[in-house]
Amino acid sequence: MVNLEWYRTFRAIYETGTLTGAAETLFVSQPGVSLHLSSLESYVGYKLFDRTSRKMVPTERGKVMYNFVLEALIKLEEAEKHFHRSTEKEKPTLSLGMCFETFQLMLEPYLSGLSFNVIVKFGDYPQMLNDLDNGILDLVITPHMENMKNIAYKAFSKEKIVLVSGSENDTTDFELMNKNGNLKGMQEWLKHQIWYGTSGDMEHLMRFWHNNFNKRLDFKPNYIVPNMSSIVRCIKGMRGFAVLPDFLCKNEVLDGSVKIVWEGTKTMENTLHFAMRKKTIYAEEIKVIQQIFEKEMSPLENAGHELIA
Repeated sequence: MVNLEWYRTFRAIYETGTLTGAAETLFVSQPGVSLHLSSLESYVGYKLFDRTSRKMVPTERGKVMYNFVLEALIKLEEAEKHFHRSTEKEKPTLSLGMCFETFQLMLEPYLSGLSFNVIVKFGDYPQMLNDLDNGILDLVITPHMENMKNIAYKAFSKEKIVLVSGSENDTTDFELMNKNGNLKGMQEWLKHQIWYGTSGDMEHLMRFWHNNFNKRLDFKPNYIVPNMSSIVRCIKGMRGFAVLPDFLCKNEVLDGSVKIVWEGTKTMENTLHFAMRKKTIYAEEIKVIQQIFEKEMSPLENAGHELIA
């Protein structure tokens, strides 16, 4: 049976033109090259090269064989490179799920400094948690918890849902009505303001309205923008109202371009969790992401306890 190394040697001789050149290319001895060639010629039954003092000149049958086997040899070499175990440690890839605003504000500035690859998915929390359970995602930042036996939750922070406005809004009348407990007047006053909402999720505004006025939201925002980060950019230093998680506009509140108008009569808070599979090969990479979020977001009292679903 023919030895595939004979064909590899044949190609090396054909392309270098000498036995010495083929030996150097293949990192073998010249006698070994000669043995492979003579074995192949014996197998096929005809000469593949005319030997001269300086060069190995392929015969016509040698040329035909070269053209016939070249593509197959190239494919074999590509397969060898592809499946050969690398001596270098492959860079791990961590798949994360979270809302767009959380990624943009908290994680995006750190991406270029991470020592591993990251794929980020945005979507609704139940679907992202399902993807986590199925191994599609490795870590989810979520205020929601689903009862899944393979998922562990670790609380790390809280977000408060608040009414905010741009710094150019005069809220004196609203503040006076709030002081006097005039909820009906506050409700009517707010209805006549300029409002911002998002195209994907109006849950915060609807819940805030119902919790504080015990009524369904009965008006539509004046401006619908792609996400909550867009709302912050639109209202800062300008006019406009919105209901947002407080951490999304903390910098703007500090510099005075956005103000927190009202936290409501019933404080709305969401506990944020790291959701991860109980068994993971990416424990070290997940720890790095956790440290970033714990640094950037308000710490939760007694944070660090794990909740097992």
